[in-house]
Formats: sequence, C-alpha cells, structure tokens
Amino acid sequence: MSDGIVIIPTYNEIENIESILRAVFSLQKPFHVLVVDDNSPDKTAEKVIALQREFGGQLFLSVRKKKSGLGTAYVHGFKWALKHGYQYIFEMDADFSHNPNDLEKLYDCCAKNGADLTIGSRYVTGVNVVNWPLSRVLLSYFASVYVRMITGMKIMDATAGFICYRREVLEKINLDRIKFIGYAFQIEMKYRAFAKNFNIQEVPVIFTDRTKGQSKMSGAIIKEAVFGVISLRFRKFLNRL
Repeated sequence: MSDGIVIIPTYNEIENIESILRAVFSLQKPFHVLVVDDNSPDKTAEKVIALQREFGGQLFLSVRKKKSGLGTAYVHGFKWALKHGYQYIFEMDADFSHNPNDLEKLYDCCAKNGADLTIGSRYVTGVNVVNWPLSRVLLSYFASVYVRMITGMKIMDATAGFICYRREVLEKINLDRIKFIGYAFQIEMKYRAFAKNFNIQEVPVIFTDRTKGQSKMSGAIIKEAVFGVISLRFRKFLNRL
C-alpha cells in the first residue's frame, strides 16, 4: 500500500498515457495512480484497462460519462483518494509537461519538510519553461503576478497544476463548493488553502510543453481565470468563500 496517489485527468491522451504511467511506476518511491478519464473517444480508458493487468493494485481508473472540465475531474479524484485512505494526493498532467521524476521532490517537501501543499513551480527560481512561445510564457507569468496582486498570496506560480496535498488540506476544503472547472480551479484550490492558513511551499521544476496530443487551453478558460480571481477575493471579503 502506497501513502501517495497521483491523479491524472485524461481526455484523448492515448498517445501519452502508457508512457506516463510507466514513468511513474518506475520511480524508486512507490506511487499509486488514479486516471480520471472523460470517456475519451480515442480509447484512452481501454489502454488503462489493459495496463491494469500489468500494474494490478497500483493503477486505478474512473471513467466519467463526458468531458466535464479539469476542476471537476480533480474533485472527483480527490474524493476517491480520501475515501481510499491516501495521505498524499497529487495532481499531474498526462502529457509529460510535468516530469514524473519530480513527484518525489514534491512528496519530500510535504512528508519531510512540513509543507501542507507543495507546488511544482515554473517561476520560483526564474522562468523554467521549455517549448512554449513567448506569448504563452508571458501570459502565464503575468497571470501569477495578477493573482498575487488581487489575492495577497505570495505564490510565484499560482496557475501551476503540479501539486502535492496532504490529505488534511482536502479534508478542510469543502470540495463541493469548488466553483471553477478550468485553469481557474488551480488558483481557487491554492487560495482556499491559503485562506485556511495552510503551509504552502514551492519547489522548482522545469515545465516542458506537450509534444503529443492536443492542448486543452481556450479563450473561455482564460476568461474564467481572469474574472474568477476577483470573484474569489470578493467572496472572501464577504466571508462567503
């Protein structure tokens, strides 16, 4: 039994899923993985089922009926992980933009260094992004500047999606009240943890843009993040967070 589980949401990740799972399971520190698949037309879930025969007891799958957003996929995974008793619960993308080798670094920051929430940060030691166009780097970097200005959080990479949570954080956050489903979800989770005075730490990682599959970024997701930050701050001010 591992004390840590990595939640990987998928939608049409058939090109990446086997490689990312094998990379996680090859680590010295044993991790379990829960794939939350949104009924991918490319049969991502079928590939996971096939791999379960090889990685029995380590690899789990939950298939939802349709594509319902990143935030709802993670909330679904969080509830599953809490129900099954895991102590350290991770968010990670399927496309190798997050290096599986860094999972151990995030784990150690929580398990050994006292963090309640550890962020795999692209910006805590400069700009550590590979293969993004300059426009995308600037959008991401200044989004975190904007979040710091509005919320007061001292987090350099507020939109990061490579995270380790102690279970106590997810138990204290009312997951049924999570509002956002796109990348604003990442900001909301950090802000709710910040509002409850959890110890949030950042560790430097190198983010490498996907080389296979399609990005899920859209204008609607960006809009949600921009206006969502103001909404979060306002709700905290009214004590309705």
